[in-house]
Amino acid sequence: MKRRLGYAFLVVMLIVIYLPILILAVYSFTDSANIGMIHGFSVQNYVTLFTKPELSDMIWGTVILALVSAAIATIFGTLGAIGTFYSKKATQNVVNMMNQIPVVNADVVTGFSICILLIVVCNVSKETYIPLVVGHVVLSAPFVYLAVVPKLKQMDSSLYEAALDLGASPVQALSKVVIPQIAPGIISGFALAVTLSLDDYFIASYTKPATFDTISTYVVNATKGSHTEIKTALWALSTIIFLIVIVIALAMNMAGRKKEGNE
Repeated sequence: MKRRLGYAFLVVMLIVIYLPILILAVYSFTDSANIGMIHGFSVQNYVTLFTKPELSDMIWGTVILALVSAAIATIFGTLGAIGTFYSKKATQNVVNMMNQIPVVNADVVTGFSICILLIVVCNVSKETYIPLVVGHVVLSAPFVYLAVVPKLKQMDSSLYEAALDLGASPVQALSKVVIPQIAPGIISGFALAVTLSLDDYFIASYTKPATFDTISTYVVNATKGSHTEIKTALWALSTIIFLIVIVIALAMNMAGRKKEGNE
């Protein structure tokens, strides 16, 4: 009975999580202007998504921002995790505590703080992309740190010293011994950083240039307007993002199982 109740609860939770997304995906292949009544089949939403310049520019700009900020955040988060791992216990405790603050802190506070620091105090122009990139790096780097630390703890801490004793330079020991050991954590951290950047709204809304929109800020502004064609094209965009996430998740799981099988 407990097992059946567990399965029933799992099914209910999956329905609650995925049914709204599936409904949105269905409507993206119709010519309906509003959710509630399905009309005929159509791929016009996808045609609009890929042919309207403002939509394509917004998508590519968001993707480039996510990749650049995630790459920088991955470097900082990984180096921070490695440095903390080989530090004294007291230093580890302090850094771990400080890393938790941006994680639990509200995004709106982070975005407003970066806006004050860079734009008001440091006089950095908001028309540049510097505040936006810095904001997304600050948002993502702590999560990369959290993804890398468990892999470091699974690694034999004496491998680095052993590589140095065998004649490797510190850079060689780091790149050829430590990095390969923690590579899965780095990849997971990078993927998480990309996701956080794509999903962010509050930090982007405070720090982005006036002429630039991410997917999140564009969606919020579009839902306030009356452009039905844009709104329905965003249904198609949501469906594509969902499918890409599924493909990436399946690929990572298959790669992990293949690696376990080889070991």
